[in-house]
Amino acid sequence: MGDLFTNPAEQSGQDEEHVTSLLRGSISVPLSTYFTLGKHPLPQPVIDKLENSDDEICPNLYFLGKRSTTKTSEGLRIITLGGGLDAEVTAGLSKDKYLPFHTEGDGKALHGANSADILVTSTWPISVRTGSSIKPPEGTDEPPDEDCVADLCSALKPRYHFTTSDSFFYEREPFFHLTSDNQPDTSSITRFLSLAAYNNPQKQKWLYAFSIDPSSAAPTTMPPGTTAPPFKPSRKRHRQPENDDHQHQNNYSRFSHRNGGGDYYRPMKKRKRHQPPPGPQECFFCLSNPNLATHLITSIGSDAYLTIAKGPLSTSTTYPTLKFPFHILIIPLAHSPTLTTITPPETKISTYKEMSHYRSSLQSLLTASSKGTLGAVTWEVSRAEGIHTHWQFLPVPVDLIRKGLVEAAFKVEAENEKYPVSFKTKEIGDGTVEKGDFFRVWIWKPAGIGKGEGEDSDDDIDDNDDDDDDEKKAKGTEKSLMLPLSAEFRFDLQFGRRVMAKLLGLEGRMNWRDCMQSDDEEKTDAERFKAAFKAFDFSLE
Repeated sequence: MGDLFTNPAEQSGQDEEHVTSLLRGSISVPLSTYFTLGKHPLPQPVIDKLENSDDEICPNLYFLGKRSTTKTSEGLRIITLGGGLDAEVTAGLSKDKYLPFHTEGDGKALHGANSADILVTSTWPISVRTGSSIKPPEGTDEPPDEDCVADLCSALKPRYHFTTSDSFFYEREPFFHLTSDNQPDTSSITRFLSLAAYNNPQKQKWLYAFSIDPSSAAPTTMPPGTTAPPFKPSRKRHRQPENDDHQHQNNYSRFSHRNGGGDYYRPMKKRKRHQPPPGPQECFFCLSNPNLATHLITSIGSDAYLTIAKGPLSTSTTYPTLKFPFHILIIPLAHSPTLTTITPPETKISTYKEMSHYRSSLQSLLTASSKGTLGAVTWEVSRAEGIHTHWQFLPVPVDLIRKGLVEAAFKVEAENEKYPVSFKTKEIGDGTVEKGDFFRVWIWKPAGIGKGEGEDSDDDIDDNDDDDDDEKKAKGTEKSLMLPLSAEFRFDLQFGRRVMAKLLGLEGRMNWRDCMQSDDEEKTDAERFKAAFKAFDFSLE
C-alpha cells in the first residue's frame, strides 16, 4: 500500500542508489511482491525498466499497474486502482500509466472485471465508515475518499479491500452486499483495511498478515459483527433515458474479426478442444486490460462504452456529410460472451438499456449531421463460446434502406454461403428469450423517409411509438433481423462486415487488418467523432 519509492522530487542520493541497486538485482526480494501507484509518480529509471520488462522491476517485484486486473499463479484475482482522482479530467480514461492520478472512467472501466478476491485502491471509498462503530485514532484526519471507489467496491464485492491512510491503521467490521432484490448476500462479505505508512512515527500497523484461498466455497453465514453495506444504493448508477418508467485465442483480435479468408458454412464433424478464452486482463475489449488502446475510446457510460473501430470498414471520405469513418463499436463493460450471460440480472438489463441508448444517440447524431440522407446498420454476433460481446454500428445511405437493399443483402449473403437457416424478422431485446447463439442486425432509417420496395411496414418498429420525451432520441423506423446459429455449422465472424463492404462498394476493406491506421490517424478520427458526438453523449450529463 502507499508509495514504494520516494517522491522523485524529494529523492536523495541514497534513494537513487537504492533504486539503481534494485534494478540491477543487487537488492533481493525474497517473496512475490506487488505494488501500485500511491501519491507520487514513479522514478524515471523505474518507468524505463517497466517499459521494457513486462511490469517486472526485478525478480519477485511486480507493478500491478494503475488500472488493472491481475490473476496470480495461485488463482487470486487482484483488481487495482492506483493514484488519486484527477479532478481536471471529467470523462474518459487516464492516459499516462505512471502518474498517480486516475479518472472516474478508470473506476468505471474496472466494473467489467465483475468480481475480485482483493481490491487495492490508493484512496478510501466514500462513506465507508457509515454503520461502523470503529473510529480512527483521535487527532487523525481521514484520508481522501471517492464516489468511484465506493462504486467499484459495490460492483466487485471483493473479499478484501486494501488501501492506505499514512498515519494510522484502520480495520472496519466486515460488511455484506445486497442481492438483486435488496436482501443480504451472505456469500459476498468484504473486509476493509487501511494500512499506515511504513516506519510511521506513530508506530501504527503497516503490515497485515492473512490467508485467503481463492478456491474456497463462499460463506453460508455472516461473520460476527458484520454490518449492512455502508454505500448508498443510489450511488450505484444509472443514467438512463427518461422513458424508463422514470426510470479463440488465435482468431480473437482487437475487434473480434476473423482473418481475411472465408470461414463460412462448413458442417462441423468434430469439435476441437479450445484453449480457455482470455480473461479480463488479456481481453482487448476490457478496459481493465493495461494494454488497451485507450486512444480509440470515445465515451464511457455506467455499463457500456464506445470506441472507434480499429481498421474501420468506412473511411473519412465514405460519407460526404461526415469527416470521420463513423464505424463505431458499442461494448459492455462486463466481460461476458453474450448479453444473456451478464450477471447479476439487473446489470444485464441496465447494460442492454445503455447500449441501446448509445445506439439511439448515434442515430440522433446521424440525423443531425446528414440531414436525413443516412440511416444505420448495427450488428451483433451472440455466441456462448465467444469472448466479449459487442455491437458494431455503421451508417448506410438511406436510399439503400428505402429500396430494401440492406435487408436483401444480408439474406442473399446467407443464402450464397449456404447457411442452413434463414433470417427471421424478430425483436429479441437482450436475447434472454433465445435459447441458442444468433446473429442479429438492426436496420434503422430516420423519420420522414417513405417506404420503399421490399419494405414491410408491419415489421418495422416505429421509434415514435415510445413514450420517450428525450429530445436526443433518434426518431425513425427500425427493423430487427435475427439469424439463429446452430452447432451444425461454423459461422463467419466477419459476416456483418463482409455484407456491408459489398453493399457500400468497399470490397477491398473486408479485412480490418488491411485497413490499419497509424496511432495519429486513429487519434484524429476519435477526436473528430468525440467533437461531433458531444451534444448527444449522455455520459457527459
